[in-house]
Amino acid sequence: MRLDQFLKVSRLIKQRSVAKAACDGGRVTLVGRKAKAATEVAPGDEITLSLRDRMLVVRVREIPTGNVSKERARTLYDVLEETQTYRG
Repeated sequence: MRLDQFLKVSRLIKQRSVAKAACDGGRVTLVGRKAKAATEVAPGDEITLSLRDRMLVVRVREIPTGNVSKERARTLYDVLEETQTYRG
């Protein structure tokens, strides 16, 4: 599954277009390297997201086929680290 699609299906980012923009903007890394939106994601991969006011590191548990429910989306990854970043 594509990285931008995984971010949307797992609800880490709400819209695929926003996920693509985050990847293109260099705010997403996959296994320690900046990742493009079309990069394939596999179970065990670590994704780092640098969002507005937080940094989130997750490990992919499974790749779904198609859309999933809100409750199931949370089971697709494990949060390894979450830090708040304040800009001010």
